[in-house]
Amino acid sequence: MLKIELLESFIAIVECGNLSKAAERLYRTQSAVSLQIKKLEEIVGQSLLLRDNKGVTLTDSGRTLLNYAYKMMQLSSQAIDELKVCQNRKIIRLGVPTDYISRYLSSCLIEFIREFTCIELVIDTDVSGNLYKRLQKGEFDLIVATHWQPPTNGELLFERHFHWVAAKHGSAHLRDTIPMALYPENCPIRAQVFVNHQLSMRPINVLLSTPSPQALCMAVENDLAIAPIAEFRINDKMQILDPNEHGLPQLPVFNESLYLNPETQTDATLQLITLMKANVAELAVLPNAFIDLESESH
Repeated sequence: MLKIELLESFIAIVECGNLSKAAERLYRTQSAVSLQIKKLEEIVGQSLLLRDNKGVTLTDSGRTLLNYAYKMMQLSSQAIDELKVCQNRKIIRLGVPTDYISRYLSSCLIEFIREFTCIELVIDTDVSGNLYKRLQKGEFDLIVATHWQPPTNGELLFERHFHWVAAKHGSAHLRDTIPMALYPENCPIRAQVFVNHQLSMRPINVLLSTPSPQALCMAVENDLAIAPIAEFRINDKMQILDPNEHGLPQLPVFNESLYLNPETQTDATLQLITLMKANVAELAVLPNAFIDLESESH
């Protein structure tokens, strides 16, 4: 096995040109350095240096080993530097609704990852109801979640409006039993659909359950179903339906809020929260930015 200290002495001799100068550089005696080179030559089974009164020169084997020696020293240095960084490495566990992850990545999370390289950001996505339950179990340090009620133990980021939409010039919304595409169980948007559905309204047939807003939009655009769609995602292939006119459940305004695990807050999480709030404030002033950030989702 090639030990780093032997390779270090070998490189010093080659670069200094003789044993005495190499010994001074390494703060060792000349005999100690000579002994290390002898030991290195025994390990590789080859003569590495030719010695004369003028100094030392490399043999063919010595030149081959020198290339490897530099690489091994570089890897050793990189490993030590990486381990030093990892000693101070922090982890933030963040939960974000599946349908909004691209927006948060685009607006602030990529910026955070790029700037804070000593922090590992662990992101998990789920529907808001599940995120909140998992926060209570200690699985997250903070989450973004949507609810129809104002946050009692969180901080409101902004309000989000949803509308019933159908395909433009489509017929799905005219059927006696309404075909619907909805977010999955434990999503507050889905919950409000069924809570506000009255017996006097047309019956509902859920054709698609998915956390993907892209899938909901495609189901609508292809006239397979109607769906509750966030205002910023509505495009020219869709038409907004009046709930009273079409006998549909009313959709409340939803609050997108930040919820924290009070037992796991650190300076690192505070930095992330500050960055998220700063970006949300900017987007609140420029509502059209929502469309720009999500344009790749359609």
